[in-house]
Amino acid sequence: MLKRLVHLAIVFFLVFHYTGVIRAQNKITTVVIDAGHGGKDPGAMGKHSREKDITLKVALKTGHYIEKYLKDVKVIYTRKTDRFVELKKRTKIANDNKADVFISIHCNSSRSSAPYGAETYTMGLHKDKANLDVAMMENAAILLEDNAKDEYGGFNPNAPESYIELSLLKDENLDQSLELASLVQKQFKDRVGRKDRGVNQAGFLVLWRATMPSILIELGFLSNPTEERFLNSEEGQAYMASAIYRAFKEFKIAYEKENVVQGEEKTEHIAKTQPKSGLNYRIQFYTNPRSVPLTDKRFRALDDVSSYYHNGLYKYTSGHYKTLAEAERHLKKVRNKGYGDAFIVPFSGDKRISPAEAREMEH
Repeated sequence: MLKRLVHLAIVFFLVFHYTGVIRAQNKITTVVIDAGHGGKDPGAMGKHSREKDITLKVALKTGHYIEKYLKDVKVIYTRKTDRFVELKKRTKIANDNKADVFISIHCNSSRSSAPYGAETYTMGLHKDKANLDVAMMENAAILLEDNAKDEYGGFNPNAPESYIELSLLKDENLDQSLELASLVQKQFKDRVGRKDRGVNQAGFLVLWRATMPSILIELGFLSNPTEERFLNSEEGQAYMASAIYRAFKEFKIAYEKENVVQGEEKTEHIAKTQPKSGLNYRIQFYTNPRSVPLTDKRFRALDDVSSYYHNGLYKYTSGHYKTLAEAERHLKKVRNKGYGDAFIVPFSGDKRISPAEAREMEH
């Protein structure tokens, strides 16, 4: 019991420590591209290929496209050769370089040769065993690291309960991560003709300490002979890299249109209730690139619904609470009504603030 409490304490420390970082600029100027696995860690194995080789080639091609066509973006790679990089160091590279986006590239695998298609993940709670299995497979890399038990707070990549604790990490970049992930999947489906396995969430250690919008891409299944041939080909790698580049470009344009072209970042516009003064907590449960009326039927199950516009998206919240404890109680109700990805967002009056700023206001 004591060991579990210590583990939870470490997780909560990481939640508050890493979600308190505020993006310091209104333009996307730095992206970190992470080629999964490498060196002594081959990753998933196909009959004719290794995950570490395919991810490196796609990562380098993606970076090349960004450098060639987006001259104002600096590309940083977690690795450019076949070498082993610890999971904790990958996001540290992004954090230390104050990156605006983190993209981790991987390949999937299954015991069956039938599954195929691409999917993109953000950090969060898995909704089914398949998502958990993917996270377990990718997180197994820490078993090759020295002092992994201490570095990851006793996290066990093979224990399902560890992933529940890891899912506590909800931060202000989730909306943007989901948006970027959706754009990647759209490119895979529409431009490359891949099977769309959707945007999912799971507990990936390579994402959990990132302080910027972060996604993990599964290009396809090396256990599927047809998909392996495609991903192992020069043409297939070029197509997938081009799709990731196009999604990143679209994400960058949308973000900067809101934050730069229009002059300054809009924080929010309350659409139903009068502005609340002082610190207040709200439950964010829905986002959309287009404005949705608060009278929409999808909101009828919730009370005190408000909207605000932030980083190119319309975001919808329920409730205004003076204390975090009250917000946590309402969060459970919102999730029980079908909004499983809902999370708490702090505000100062009508301005969205970081968890760190909220804690300062509480004292």
